[in-house]
Amino acid sequence: MSAADWYAHKSVGDGIYWIQERFYQSGNRANIWLVRGSHQDVLVDAGLGLRSLPEYIHAKGLLGDGSRRRNPLLAIGTHVHFDHAGGLHQFQQVGVHKAEVEALASGDNFETVTWLSDREIVESPAPGWRARQYGVKAVQPTHILQEGDVIDLGDRQLTVLHMPGHSRGSICLHDRERKQLFSGDVAYDGAMIDWLPYSHVGDYVQSCRRLLELVDQEQVEQVLPGHFNTFGGKQLHRLASSYISRAGACHRFSAGAVKAVASVALRASNPRSAC
Repeated sequence: MSAADWYAHKSVGDGIYWIQERFYQSGNRANIWLVRGSHQDVLVDAGLGLRSLPEYIHAKGLLGDGSRRRNPLLAIGTHVHFDHAGGLHQFQQVGVHKAEVEALASGDNFETVTWLSDREIVESPAPGWRARQYGVKAVQPTHILQEGDVIDLGDRQLTVLHMPGHSRGSICLHDRERKQLFSGDVAYDGAMIDWLPYSHVGDYVQSCRRLLELVDQEQVEQVLPGHFNTFGGKQLHRLASSYISRAGACHRFSAGAVKAVASVALRASNPRSAC
């Protein structure tokens, strides 16, 4: 299967494209966001990496028609979980938060929580492909990100907000002028996951409090999340408030218990190198 068949995209306006992997049918299927700037383009997350995402982006003309010099493209992982970071190795410029640099550089399929099944891939990306062959390919990040870094695209700036909890290196990218938030898995319109090997409930609570502050200060009007549909500031406030209200002692205990089971299962699966 070609890259042109594997992906699909649509423009959501204002120089932003939404890209998805058509044949990865799973709740883990991540949104991929391409953000065009006047001097720099940014890809927010990169999917599984089963087919060439750069090939698709160029074939569809998403970076321009070639009549002028193309901008540099920086691929940023909002965190290194496999559904977001599996395709990062395909790009020359790669950025992740400093807390997860080592995991990506070593292809650590435990921290990247690589968990993929044959039934989730409804069309094989290559003859003889099997999910057990899949793993996140190691890539050395060229951009080590931390809280407060500003990614200058020319006519827009994205500020890095370190929001741990789902993972230790989770980030959001905030366009303050446009009041847009690329939230990764910090917040999406679904249950927040805090029971993975490097999840931390206490950190997640603090991150949700920061989200509430952003909404209360009227700094977020549109959320472009790591999964599912976009939504507005009011829904972000509800999601963050709901998480904080239920993150008591009982929740922390149950999350810890599930984390222990998930960790054992991931260790036992021992994914091999990426195909």
